Amino acid sequence: MFILDWLRYGVSWILVQFHKVFGSWFGQDSGWAWVLSIIGLVVVIRILLIPLFVKQIHAQRNMQLVQPRMKEIQKKYQGDRQKQSEEMMKLYRETGTNPLASCLPILLQMPIFFALFSVLQGVAKLQPEGVFNDEPALLLSAHNATIFNVPLYGTFMDASETAYPINTRILSLILIVCMVATTFMTQRQLMLKNTASDNPMVKQQKIMMYVFPLIFAVAGINFPVGVLIYWFTTNLWSMGQQFYVIRNNPQPGTPAAEAHARRKAEKEARKAVRKGEAESVEEVLKPETKAAPARQQPKRQSRNKRKAGPGSQKSSSNNTGGSSGDTGSNST
Repeated sequence: MFILDWLRYGVSWILVQFHKVFGSWFGQDSGWAWVLSIIGLVVVIRILLIPLFVKQIHAQRNMQLVQPRMKEIQKKYQGDRQKQSEEMMKLYRETGTNPLASCLPILLQMPIFFALFSVLQGVAKLQPEGVFNDEPALLLSAHNATIFNVPLYGTFMDASETAYPINTRILSLILIVCMVATTFMTQRQLMLKNTASDNPMVKQQKIMMYVFPLIFAVAGINFPVGVLIYWFTTNLWSMGQQFYVIRNNPQPGTPAAEAHARRKAEKEARKAVRKGEAESVEEVLKPETKAAPARQQPKRQSRNKRKAGPGSQKSSSNNTGGSSGDTGSNST
């Protein structure tokens, strides 16, 4: 509870700081000022999570590198699950690999997610959380703020409690679809482009690709509009950040790594053309072909040699060698 109280205070403090900026532009009671404050909250949190994202990348690389040894362990202890698990954990410790590191960013966002959910629920019920305890005017401003006549605390299920329930349901549904779609696309991008086919995490990633969007779709009907905006924005950030990493620093042995090597080769080819070392990019990129050895023409043989066959040719050559030897000795 202490951690959640601290997070609620931190989340609400960041919201208020951004609201001071955007409120001066759009108006203190503008819903767009509060929406932009939520987006600002996403930016701050994702910047703070960048070190964890780097650890996630290193963990994925280590998992790829230890893949051959993992296969050996699975094959060696195929009938002994306990021994297999012990050897796997030993391998993880030796190589410094943490299979859970790939989930750290999303796991650490969950408490922040619940803190924001709690703050917005407090706004809806006029029960202040965090900084709003000391800012009753801001609490009332956030409560009355709307976008498209929809309050930020409105949910799909409780839309009837708002002034414009149809607007609330439509906006909530649009945001739920966007949240689910971006969650699916982010995971699919990772699995198709930056995961080797023999990676042991492929099955888990496939499960995550379908299960996470399903969970968000079911739970999203109870999320306030402000929380849906937060989650949709953080998904967009994840997609962009992941796209950059996959393009510039892909996992070895993946389709993204092949595309990266191809782009690098094309870049070097264009550089060679600019320097005058080649006439075109295609000339540099075309595969080198080895010259075929010249075909050796068979020697023409007389009719008698062809009839006699290879054996007679061999004896003939021996006789010739012997006769020439005799001739040499006689001459001597």
